[in-house]
This record gives sequence, structure tokens and C-alpha cells, in this order.
Amino acid sequence: MREPVSENNGASHPPQALLERLKDYGQEDAFALWDELSPEERDLLVKDIENLDLPRIDRIIRCSFHSQGLPAAAIEPVPESTVSTVEKRTMEERERWWKMGLKAISDGKLGVLLLSGGQGTRLGSSDPKGCFNIGLPSGKSLFQLQAERILCLQRLAAQSVNEGSASTTPIHWYIMTSPFTDEPTRKFFESHKYFGLEADQVTFFQQGTIPCVSRDGRFIMETPYRVAKSPDGNGGVYSALKSSRLLEDMAMRGIKYLDCYGVDNALVRVGDPTFLGYFIDKGVAAAAKVVRKAYPQEKVGVFVQRGKGGPISVVEYSELDPSLASAINQETGRLRFCWSNVCLHMFTLDFLNQVANGLEKDSIYHLAEKHIPSIHGHTVGYKLEQFIFDAFPYAPSTALFEVLREEEFAPVKNANGSNFDTPDSARLLVLRLHTRWVVAAGGFLTHSVPLYATGVEVSPLCSYAGENLEAICRGRTFHAPCEIAF
Repeated sequence: MREPVSENNGASHPPQALLERLKDYGQEDAFALWDELSPEERDLLVKDIENLDLPRIDRIIRCSFHSQGLPAAAIEPVPESTVSTVEKRTMEERERWWKMGLKAISDGKLGVLLLSGGQGTRLGSSDPKGCFNIGLPSGKSLFQLQAERILCLQRLAAQSVNEGSASTTPIHWYIMTSPFTDEPTRKFFESHKYFGLEADQVTFFQQGTIPCVSRDGRFIMETPYRVAKSPDGNGGVYSALKSSRLLEDMAMRGIKYLDCYGVDNALVRVGDPTFLGYFIDKGVAAAAKVVRKAYPQEKVGVFVQRGKGGPISVVEYSELDPSLASAINQETGRLRFCWSNVCLHMFTLDFLNQVANGLEKDSIYHLAEKHIPSIHGHTVGYKLEQFIFDAFPYAPSTALFEVLREEEFAPVKNANGSNFDTPDSARLLVLRLHTRWVVAAGGFLTHSVPLYATGVEVSPLCSYAGENLEAICRGRTFHAPCEIAF
């Protein structure tokens, strides 16, 4: 047990026991400015250091630096047999998977895991990204769109089992925040009455932070009495689920499958029954939705196989050799490496347990070189991060499921005025898709601006993926832009 050492703060020397522990890990420079600190600042510094799990952080720094120069296995394209492509998917398969998925949802076997640690800084907002309103006719935030898709899914699942059933099985929603977004996210949900969900079906938990380090692995001091820290990446979800005991919570609720996604996709099909049915049918540990790469130099990570017969993993666009990025598969006519990772994943609960243990044991983080605010101005150093896709190399079996980007991928990453992935581009993708749904259901549109620049929005409470719209739309005319709700 660690001895509390905070009593010595007014003293002229740092607490001896704590200084010795820092020396064990070569981090004693954290106390370099001790003599210049006031008693209050000394107290803050001691508490800051005491809150660090030094053996764990030291292991992460050593393992991450060590793995930097190691050669990785050659990359191969993902075997065709692991991918369900849109063109090969039959209507019969789709219906069967949709029903299997809804059955599992009504049995309470699906949990939903949202990665929501990011602030909308690049969108020009300090709020959590999920609070962002992309300018749809309804004015709904990303959080509200996702919550209403969950509500719709609960209703569809209840109806699929029992036509006259009024009772629905709640889908539990686990939301990972960061120290920066936790409180504003909770307040946003409370002030909007959880968007119609029950408060007890939503669980918030925080991802961890990890010290930023210099090129020689020493802590960077943000102030003379505080170590610079940054969130541990969206892959921090695995250790956060473990340390907050939520993996046990999931097991206790009877959850077997977790649908995991990033907050900044306006078209995300949260808990998609077709994808869930496919996942159960294939009997794999992990699966990912993929979209076809638009062009060879597109800045997206792609799924690859590490060595012949090796594990499936993701390679970032910056790590893929340009000649490989543009290579064509002569048989299919597609790019050899064409399956983009869009952060839409499905895992079994058993596998999440394995990953949390495996990642902790290996302790390898990605080193992101950044300019980090420090007592010496901006210092070049490293932020240590894990990514959600770091799980895939641990999977005994993985399946990929192609989706169309115009139906399921509307990223909201950059402020309006940027060239791509803006609130405006995402809004148009939603309006165009929903316009196609309405026309397919027998509805008509009038519009005073060109149709390519507008459209209609279908409330997720009316339809999850374009189903059940005939009763509302057939023979009716809607003036774009507008929201179609009950």
C-alpha cells in the first residue's frame, strides 16, 4: 500500500518517499522547481504525482518507445471471404440478419458503446461534439439523433417479437467521456431529459489521461506544480471499461454483444440489427462496418491482414506506402486495400474482456508527436494514445461488413468552410438519404432551392432505416427543407 506523503508540503525538501519512487523511474525532474513553489503549490504538485500510477505509466512509456522501431509483419489484403460486400448480399440474407438482430435486442443481449471523449474544437465549439447541431430542420444535436435511433430500435424489436406488445426491452447505452467533456455531457443529457430514454439505461464513464513525455521519455511539466497530461485516445475505452467495472455490469445485465461507434457520424445506425444479425450468424469475436475507399490517396485507415493467415488489423493512411495504396486487384477491379475503417464496430463481451487484459499486458501505445504547452513554452514531445482498432489484432476471428457511405457515414470533423467532413456536408448527406426514403415510400417533394442543396429530414422516431414510411408519406407532398415527424 502506498504511504500517504502529503504532510511534508511546507518543507524545504520534497517528500523523501515520493522522491525515491520518482527516482526509481527516472522522473525526479518533476520536483526540479520545488524551491520556487509556495506551500499551496507544493501541495498541488505532491497530490498530482501521488495520483499517478507510476509503475503502470513507466511500463507504458518503456513498451511504447521500444515498439517504435520494431519491424511489423508485411501487410496483405483482407481475404475476400471475411467481407460481406453490398453487391453479394442477398435480400434473403438481409431480412434474416435483420430479424436475428431484432430478436437479440428484444432478448436484452445488445449494449451500445459510444466514444464521446472529444470536444468540438475543430468545429469552433468547446462543447462535447455530441452537443453539436449540424443545422438540420429539426435543430437536433448528434446526441439526440442517436438517442432517438435507440428509441426507435427498442420499438422495432418489441414489435418484431410480439405484434401487440407494449413492453420494450431497454437497450443500455454506455457513453465514454473524457475529463473535459464529462460534466457538460451529463448536464446536456439531464437538461434534455435523456431525449426520451430512461435515465437508468444510460451510463457515463471517463476515459483515462496519461502524462505527456519528452523525446527521452521524461514527464513534461505543464506548470511547475502539474504534469502535462492528455486523454489516452479512443482506445482508452478498453482499460476504462475494465477499471470502472463496467464489463461486470454488462455481464450482470445479460449483455453479450457491444455495438461501438464514434460520436461524430450524423448517419450512424446505432445498434444496427442487420449488422448484429450478421455478426451473430458469422460467430466471430469482432466485426467492423467498412466503406469502400473513394480514391487511393484518401486519408482513411484501411483493414489489412498482417502476414499470410495473420490477424486482421488497421493501418493508418500515413503508414501505407503510396504504391500499395494505389494497387488494383485484377480480379475484382477494386483497390487491393479498399476497406476503410469508419469506427463502426461490434464485439462480443468475452472479447472485450480479452482485449482489456491483452492491451494492459502489452502496454503499447501510439506516440503522437505534438507541441505540448509546458513551463518552457511549447515543447516538442509525445502524447500517448491507444485507438479503438488496436483491439483487432487480438481477435481470433473478424468479419467485415460493407456499407454505403451515402447511407451510413456522414462525418462531422471540421468547421463549415473546410473542404470536407463539415456540419454542412453531413447535413446534406442526411437530407439526401431521407429524401430518397420519402420518394421510395410514395411521397412527393417541392423545393424553392435546387434539390441537390436541400431535402427532407425523417425523425428517427418515425423510421430507423427507411422502413414504415408508407403510411406517413404515400401521396403526400412535402416542402423541402422540413422535418417529417409523427
